[in-house]
Amino acid sequence: MARTGLTVERLTRAAADLADEIGFQNVTVSALARGFGVKPAALYSHVRDARDLRARVALLALAELADGAASALAGRAGKDALVAFANAYRGYAKEHPGRYAAMQVELDSERMDISAAGRHAEMTRAILRGYELPEPDQTDAVRMLHSTFHGYVSLETAGGFRRHPREVDASWSRTLDALDAVLRNWPPA
Repeated sequence: MARTGLTVERLTRAAADLADEIGFQNVTVSALARGFGVKPAALYSHVRDARDLRARVALLALAELADGAASALAGRAGKDALVAFANAYRGYAKEHPGRYAAMQVELDSERMDISAAGRHAEMTRAILRGYELPEPDQTDAVRMLHSTFHGYVSLETAGGFRRHPREVDASWSRTLDALDAVLRNWPPA
């Protein structure tokens, strides 16, 4: 029997909060149950196992970032859109490190189909339409942007830039300038 007050949504949000606090890799059904003051068995009527719980956190995080990026992109084009999208991505990763880590989990095809991952790709492609990139260049540019954003925020949040006197925000700004320049001057095949 399901425990009163426990729902899949409530558990997923609590697991996402827990991921931000203690790290995504430390989110378990037992840890979540402790937070609710219940035995782990009480959660199994809502989630199958830790893998299911983590996949739900990934879906939540993908949707939250997609919503934030969509709001940031509204009414923007070209470099303004690129910068808005990139800043939304970086801001989310810094504010929600556990959720961001969850987004790196490989989802099964059924969950991938219902996830907001497609929205992320479509927003990126919408930005690239402003640069008039045809296929397959557009796919290459999507991969380049996501790799750059992910690499930068992963190094930044891991403390990889702490020992250099140049401000991290200044380097981020220059990185976005460089990406804009590359996109405006995409090399021919």
